[in-house]
Amino acid sequence: MHTTYTPTHPFGRQAFGAMRLHEADTDSERDPACVIGAALDAGVHMIDTADAYGNEAVVGAAIAGRREEVLLASKFGLVWREEVGGPYDVRADPDYVQQAMEASLGRLGVEHLDLYYLHARSDEVPIEETVGAMAELVDQGTVGRLGLSNVNASDLRRAAAVHRIDAVQEQWSLVHRPDTDLLDAAREVGAVVVAHSPTGHGLLHDGGTSPALRAELDAIAREQGATRGQIALAWVHHRSAVHSLDVVPLPGTTCAGHVRENVAAAELTLTADQLARLDQVAEAPS
Repeated sequence: MHTTYTPTHPFGRQAFGAMRLHEADTDSERDPACVIGAALDAGVHMIDTADAYGNEAVVGAAIAGRREEVLLASKFGLVWREEVGGPYDVRADPDYVQQAMEASLGRLGVEHLDLYYLHARSDEVPIEETVGAMAELVDQGTVGRLGLSNVNASDLRRAAAVHRIDAVQEQWSLVHRPDTDLLDAAREVGAVVVAHSPTGHGLLHDGGTSPALRAELDAIAREQGATRGQIALAWVHHRSAVHSLDVVPLPGTTCAGHVRENVAAAELTLTADQLARLDQVAEAPS
């Protein structure tokens, strides 16, 4: 039988992923300030970006008048060789950590980051060295908490032996689930799992997935009086109770209306039968 799970972290029930936000749009519903404002108005306070997204200045401008309401997260380490979205290198050497942080603060127009992630693991620099340098940022007061993204269970355990890791960001949806070893490690070290792409990069929202899964999502959406995307997002919210683990879904959008729909999904309670039906037709193992 499904039970609720009470979070023990400061990040809120749901966060907002700003990866797709860029310059201001003439449509007010798609203006970055309006989109982020809709998230804050709906009770979301964790806003997540990265230097690699190329939009820290846009995010900074959007939160400028409401900084005290925001738990601001950014990432470093992923460096594009040319254009955004192309081939990249990973910079995780200690000297680069301070440089990247200062550059992010400048673009965001803030004096500190509430959460700072290593964006991707390095095959060349031991994670202990990177996290040691990140820990110095905490000591300086320019960073509040540390996080990791795109790492494995061993990376997380080794990092946590150097400094507390408060968040690990991984893709988690009905079509993509993190390794159970990583979830075990997150539980061991007390890290929140921040679940990015909870609707499978839009696959579960726009229908680009298996007919069986689409049909089940649509059936449950009718039963709940919700949308397909909301059901997919609600399924991720239920991972906290299923795994006895703090999980914060991180949906992203460029539309204020979609922000409000996403936040509403956190209030949906799927029945044990509905959860079992989704798991049965999902494209990844439980």
